[in-house]
Amino acid sequence: MQQRSRIERELDRQEQFESSLSDAEVLIEFAESDPASQTELESLVDRLENEVTEAETRSLLSGETDSNNAICSIQAGAGGTDAQDWAQMLLRMYLRWAERKGFKVEILDEQTGSEAGIKSATFRVEGDYAYGLLSNEAGVHRLVRISPFNSGGSRETSFASLFVSPEIDENIEVDIQEKDLRVDTYRSSGAGGQHVNVTDSAVRITHLPTGIVVTCQNQRSQIQNRAVAMQVLRSKLYELELEKRRADAAELEANKQDISFGSQIRNYVLHPYRLVKDTRTKYEVNDVDAVLDGKIDEFIKEFLIFRKGA
Repeated sequence: MQQRSRIERELDRQEQFESSLSDAEVLIEFAESDPASQTELESLVDRLENEVTEAETRSLLSGETDSNNAICSIQAGAGGTDAQDWAQMLLRMYLRWAERKGFKVEILDEQTGSEAGIKSATFRVEGDYAYGLLSNEAGVHRLVRISPFNSGGSRETSFASLFVSPEIDENIEVDIQEKDLRVDTYRSSGAGGQHVNVTDSAVRITHLPTGIVVTCQNQRSQIQNRAVAMQVLRSKLYELELEKRRADAAELEANKQDISFGSQIRNYVLHPYRLVKDTRTKYEVNDVDAVLDGKIDEFIKEFLIFRKGA
C-alpha cells in the first residue's frame, strides 16, 4: 500500500507538472503586454524549476531502502559547549529542511547539554525518499565561528555528527535475541505530560553484540518508549547488515571516524568569512544563513551526482 501510494503521488506530480507547462505556454502569449501575466509567469517558472530539480534528485535514488522513512541521530562531538550548541543548530537545520519538504518529523529522544544546546537527539523523518535523501548527509559536520560562550570572543571550531538508518517495516525480519539486550529505565528529562520526572518511563536499550545503544523518552509510557526504542534498534541493525552486504569497508570506516578534525563531510564557516563547503563534492554556498535554515537540497543533489559518477 505504501508503494502504491508513492507511485500515485508520482503520477499526480507528473500530471500537475504537465498542467503547469500548459499554463506557462498560455502566459507567455500574454506576458509581453500584460505585467500581471509576466509576474505570474516568472513565479510559475521558478516553481517548475524547483520541481524539475526535485525530480532529477529522486531519479538518482534507486537503493533498496531509499524510499523509506529515516531514523536520524545527531551527536555532539569535540568542542564542549560550542559543540552541543552546534548539535542543536544542526538539528534545527534538518527539522527546517523536513518542514520545507512537507515531511513529518517526530523527536524520539533528546539529551540536553549541561549549559546550552544538546548532547544528542534521535528523530524520525516520515516522507517519500526520506532515507535516500538524508543518508547523503550522514557524517561529521564542522562549524567555525566566534564562540558566543567565550568572553574573549575567540574563534572556535565545533563538531557534530549525523547518523541515518532506514526505518523498516514489520515484514523485514531482524533477529534480535532477548538475551542480547540490556534494558535500563530512568526518569524522562523533557516535556511529556504529568508522568515526566515522576515515573521511570524513559528506556535505554543496549544491544550487547554490537554495542548499539538506543534511547526513547518522549512517549507517554514506558511500554510505548520501549516499543519505539526497539523499532529504532531494528532499523540500526538492519542498516548495519546492509553495510556488511555492500562490503564497502571505506564507507563504513568513514562513518565511524572520530567526530573531530579531519573527518568532516562539510564545513560551515561563519568567521572570518562566510561559506558552506562540502569536502566530498567541493560544492560551496556563501549564503550560510539559508543553509542553516534548511536549504540543503543542492548539497544533497550534488553528492548524489558525485556518488553516481564515482
